[in-house]
This record gives sequence, C-alpha cells and structure tokens, in this order.
Amino acid sequence: MTLDTLNPGLAWRKRDDLVMARKTYSAEFRRDAVELYRSTPGATVVGIAADLGIMDGTLSAWLKAAGVTIRGQQRRFPARPPGDETAEQELVRLRSRVRQLEDSERKLATERDILRAAAKYFAGETNW
Repeated sequence: MTLDTLNPGLAWRKRDDLVMARKTYSAEFRRDAVELYRSTPGATVVGIAADLGIMDGTLSAWLKAAGVTIRGQQRRFPARPPGDETAEQELVRLRSRVRQLEDSERKLATERDILRAAAKYFAGETNW
C-alpha cells in the first residue's frame, strides 16, 4: 500500500485498485422491483431496496422513471397556487415581525453600549 501524500483524503483506502464496478440490472428486474413496491402496502423504499440487495437511491430512480410516487416522501416546499391570498398575508406578517425584531435588536445594542460605558466610568471612579 502506498500513501498518497499529495492527496491524504485517499489514505483510508486499503488498496489502490479499490474501485467498485457499476452494477447493471435487467429491465425485468427493474420492473419487478417497481411492481413489488407498488403492490406492498406500507413498504418503504429503504426496506424494499435492502430486501433486493440494491441501493435505495437506485430503487428511487427506478420508481421516479416509472412515474410512481414514493409514499411518505414530503415536498420541501409545498406548492401554492399563484395569487394565494393567505401566502401574501403571511409574507406581510413575517416582514412586519422581522422589522419588530430588528428594532428590538437595535434597542438592546444601544442599551448594552450605555451599560458598558457606565461600567467603565464607575470602574475608573473607584479607588479600592
């Protein structure tokens, strides 16, 4: 084993020739995996993939290609119709709240600066 001193991130490898071969699966295996997911209520992608001995990302890609929605998967940003009044009201409310918090932060910073100056003044006055 040789240690690549110019690229220490590769030091964890035990052998220099450690390269995983890309696995290819038949179309029938892919169809069967997708159908297994569809026909098994309550099954998860991770569970089915583990049972089949494949990566969950691979199964997810097959499901996406087949147009199957993955159960339990939530959208990061919920879709809202354009012109949604509640979304606009929420945005106005949040902007108002941000302004209030920024004002409060400025007030606290000013009070802190006043207290620091007072502490310096009184520390200089005491001759203990």
